[in-house]
Amino acid sequence: MSRTQGTDEGRGRIGSVLSGLAVALGCVLFLGGFVWGAVVYQPYTVPTGSMTPTIGAGDRVLAERMDGGSDVRRGDVVVFRQASWGDLPMVKRVVGVGGDRISCCTDGKLMVNGKKVAEPYLPEGKGAAATGIPATTVPEGNLFLLGDERSGSLDSSVHLGDSNHGSVPRSAVEGRVDAVAWPMGKFGTLERPDGFADMPGGISDPGPVQLMVWAVVAGAALVMGGAAYGPVAKRLRRGRERPQSRDGSGATAHAG
Repeated sequence: MSRTQGTDEGRGRIGSVLSGLAVALGCVLFLGGFVWGAVVYQPYTVPTGSMTPTIGAGDRVLAERMDGGSDVRRGDVVVFRQASWGDLPMVKRVVGVGGDRISCCTDGKLMVNGKKVAEPYLPEGKGAAATGIPATTVPEGNLFLLGDERSGSLDSSVHLGDSNHGSVPRSAVEGRVDAVAWPMGKFGTLERPDGFADMPGGISDPGPVQLMVWAVVAGAALVMGGAAYGPVAKRLRRGRERPQSRDGSGATAHAG
């Protein structure tokens, strides 16, 4: 066996090992990303347009599972279930937490604890509320919830006459919406609104959905790259194994 052949075989063995490792690692990342997502997130289909334009009717969202809603903060979009609201999963935005004083609308702005809140997520040209919200204090342990499309949202502003002044207990929260998963054209994470950032508790941190997506994408790339190594390497070897002339040149010698 020539030195060149031995070198090629050695490189081939190393390449095969590395491609196998790439496929194995890719499978771990790809499957791990999906399993991680299934453990952390719950998918929901939003039936109405009350959260337009953030979330449209029929959109499928990923909600990070919450244990009693203790980590929910102002500005979060949550999935909750409240018996007095129909006992069905609903999606709304948290604009007030326990102890907050909510009112609307001075100069067309939502007021939280006497401060006007910027709400860039509202539909263009629409106001902060379809009707005025008289000053009301959110009971401790509760959340005040509004839809982004205020004119068509059955939210806390409609339930002000309830015993909790339109609010729902944190324990009613099933998840915090972190991303729109479908349709693909709208896929992306939800931004945390800065209007609540300087209030006590600030705004929440994004969930791990982007890391999960990167794990799935990287895993798929490694699997495809590792699987492609064998055919590519075989074709390259064939290209090098051309007939050699007696004088060692790459061209075939002819009699003159």
